[in-house]
Amino acid sequence: MQKVEQILTQGRYYKQKFGTKVYKIPISVYGFTCPNIDGTVAKGGCSFCENESFSPNLQDKSKLKLNSNSKTNPYLSRQIKELEEQFLKQKNILSKKFAAKKFIVYFQSFSNTYAPFETLKTLYEKALSFDDVLGLSIGTRTDCINDEILDYLAKLAKTKEISLEYGIQSFYDETLSAINRGHNSANMLKWIKKTKEKNINICLHLIFGLPNETQEMMLKTCKISYDLGIQSVKFHPLYVVKHTLLTNEYKKGKFTPISEEQYIDTLVKALKMMPKNIIVQRISAGIDSTNLLAPMWCKNKHRQMKTLRLALLKEGLNY
Repeated sequence: MQKVEQILTQGRYYKQKFGTKVYKIPISVYGFTCPNIDGTVAKGGCSFCENESFSPNLQDKSKLKLNSNSKTNPYLSRQIKELEEQFLKQKNILSKKFAAKKFIVYFQSFSNTYAPFETLKTLYEKALSFDDVLGLSIGTRTDCINDEILDYLAKLAKTKEISLEYGIQSFYDETLSAINRGHNSANMLKWIKKTKEKNINICLHLIFGLPNETQEMMLKTCKISYDLGIQSVKFHPLYVVKHTLLTNEYKKGKFTPISEEQYIDTLVKALKMMPKNIIVQRISAGIDSTNLLAPMWCKNKHRQMKTLRLALLKEGLNY
């Protein structure tokens, strides 16, 4: 009988460290944006990201342009109020449904270090003041971080569970250019290493199926990520949704999404070459929406996860 290896998931890690199940509560902060969406570094945003150039849903958010160069923040009181409302609402739901007792506040949408330092400090400390919160997970980009923010987070990390989630996607500059990322691999490496030096936990988001990338390239990005000494990783397939630059490429036949079979094969190889101490926070992603154009295997999350877990079990991996 084949021996089954337990992948170190986020849940297993938290249980080992804190002795109880810990739940991440995602937060979307009003007024936050991204240097691609607001046009600071690249017009039109990343090719796979819904943005204001195409979608009326983001028009108001794009006009705010609350970024690290802002001198004032007229939205802070609203942000604090909405942060508290979102947290308490989700905490109440999780507590009733799963008897959840401990939580991580996950600043998820857009780039959550892309704002004036005092704004970040106020929001982070507000989140940490909530009852039963053990720490923060902060989604951002490596071109939206600086030494002042890192020094501050390093202080928090001495007593709290602090993690920076960097959207890396790929370490190939030609790929980053193709997806209109707005920065390069040198920037990524610089700030990942600096974050590591500050003893702040790092989670990297990696995408399989980016334009013109071979499996060899995808796995090379994984190897570079692992060798940097990161704590955790999230794997995603690239899917096409309406209101993106990628929509045009897909409709013109210039981009073919990764198949489910190709994705599974790449994921298995990526997991088998990964050091056992790295946490796997996510093995896929999808969207159950009429906005999804392709691939359709990303639409039904329940079916997708069942298929992936069964495929991993066949390879002796339990997620």
